Amino acid sequence: MIIFPAIDIIDGKAVRLYKGDYEQMTVYNEDPTAVVRDFKAQGATHVHLVDLEGAKNGDTPNFQTVCRIKDECGLFCEIGGGIRSMEVIDRYVAAGIDRVILGTAAVKDPEFLEAAVEKYGEKIAVGIDIKDGFVAIKGWTEKSEFEAFAFCERMEKLGVSTLICTDISKDGAMQGTNHELYRRLSEKFSLNITASGGVSSIDDVARLRTQNIYGAIIGKAYYTGDINLAEAIEVAK
Repeated sequence: MIIFPAIDIIDGKAVRLYKGDYEQMTVYNEDPTAVVRDFKAQGATHVHLVDLEGAKNGDTPNFQTVCRIKDECGLFCEIGGGIRSMEVIDRYVAAGIDRVILGTAAVKDPEFLEAAVEKYGEKIAVGIDIKDGFVAIKGWTEKSEFEAFAFCERMEKLGVSTLICTDISKDGAMQGTNHELYRRLSEKFSLNITASGGVSSIDDVARLRTQNIYGAIIGKAYYTGDINLAEAIEVAK
């Protein structure tokens, strides 16, 4: 299982939200490249980036920051947040970003998603943010009409290879992740499932590894020191 330490970006800074609430934001570092240098020093091979302003507004205000992180660290970088056109995907891929995550666009524009998967294959992932059993969109501010598991099935049929699944109720709450959700997803779908939201202890990492999960995103627990990243990477192996 791959550990993806996360950097959420607003105004070029590394931040975290509590349960997706933009009014409950903590700035952890003014310089995200310093954070990714520490990821690398602790043995990380992959990094998960989110442009939170982009996720909310549908643009890419932190594009240069994302590119600087990739240039600085040389790690496998995936980016989500505000990616709603082929032009933006093209820009990120051309800049060397390894995987682009579609969220709102995957829900609202299936033809665009299909075209993106056809063009870029495994470089396209879909982020499924789950709120009360349904897929949430627009930076978690709206709940769509799609039931989560039905949407996952739809993604599998479209040829999507990687799903990043977040239980919003667990995100940033430091109360453990939704193991039952990830167990059911891994059993039902032949997809690369990345667990996101609430991974807050080494025990969480160890349990996810036994559930045949492809990856786990570690966010707040890294910044608070509740998870030692180097230890998590070893446990995940």
